[in-house]
Amino acid sequence: MNDEKYMKLCLELAKKGHDKVKPNPKVGCVIVKNNRILGKGYHKYFGGPHAEIYAIKEAGKKCKNAIMYVNLEPCCHENKKTPPCVPKIISSGIKKVIIGMRDPNPEVDGKGIKEIIDNGIECKTGILENESMELNKYYIKWITKKLPYVIIKSAMSIDGKIATYTGDSKWITSDKSINYVHKLRTEVDAVLIGINTIIKDNPVLTSHNKGKNPIRILIDTKLDVPMNANILNNQSETIIITATEEKNNRKLDFLSKKNIDIIFLNKSKYGIIDFKEIMTKLFKKSIYSVLIEGGGITNAYALNSGIVDEIFIFIAPKIIGGKDAPTPVEGPGIKKLSEAIHLNKITVKSFGDDILINGKILYKN
Repeated sequence: MNDEKYMKLCLELAKKGHDKVKPNPKVGCVIVKNNRILGKGYHKYFGGPHAEIYAIKEAGKKCKNAIMYVNLEPCCHENKKTPPCVPKIISSGIKKVIIGMRDPNPEVDGKGIKEIIDNGIECKTGILENESMELNKYYIKWITKKLPYVIIKSAMSIDGKIATYTGDSKWITSDKSINYVHKLRTEVDAVLIGINTIIKDNPVLTSHNKGKNPIRILIDTKLDVPMNANILNNQSETIIITATEEKNNRKLDFLSKKNIDIIFLNKSKYGIIDFKEIMTKLFKKSIYSVLIEGGGITNAYALNSGIVDEIFIFIAPKIIGGKDAPTPVEGPGIKKLSEAIHLNKITVKSFGDDILINGKILYKN
């Protein structure tokens, strides 16, 4: 269908705004008449013109009686840096607007569609809606929950182990899988790990020249991070979340001189830091997406807190064995299968001999 064809083009255009439009959504727009593209555009940077404006400008007077395709409902409110798009659409002569998804922003949320229809322009929504929602999943979580979108990534053997009983974990998966993870890091604002991962693996947590480096976040309740840890280098910004009561110790002075951002939180009644509080603090620092690459304990507490949205599990064709070998999700566990956290919207990919299972977390209400 032509509608899907042009909406796919909108989505491809929208992707070009990646990491430049935050916290705004990624939007692409195409104007078509008689199956010929007259104008196209995308939101290029925060504070700049929206996709619809670029497309209308390119099409010019040819907009009259044309069809506009856009992956997100056009805006109609004044509470932003740029003028609303709906009046421009109305005055351009566009006869029909085809939209991927409604904008969940309360300032819009159907108001843009209503204004378009009220001015005699035909409007159709829901074309490639799932793809449109996937493209702007970080924005949707930010605007509706005021929290970062959270992904867990883990790699394990085919028998469910993330390391041997001695802690050896390099490398379970193939270079192809590892490269994919490095690319994934470029697509999020931050990567989060626990102190045990630092002690065992001492990772750098960069994109390894695949693109921009994420902010590195370390949960370290007792401030045990070694002073020579790779995460403290200057390759990217680092945030340490701690519950230590020592506010003026030597290590804090050392970290301060290295411009490490320290967030002090209280431990919960279970002796751990509250992940919901962590995400609230990170959101206030304009961190809208977090990739958790921790061990089984960190993953367990994150999942049990209800803050995880998506999971990536790499499975390598290796058997490690050992009842004491760590697994991707540890902690206290559940008593009954009926209490299990489920995944939906599953996809499966291959990276050489490895398998990647990706799914959205489905919490029970």
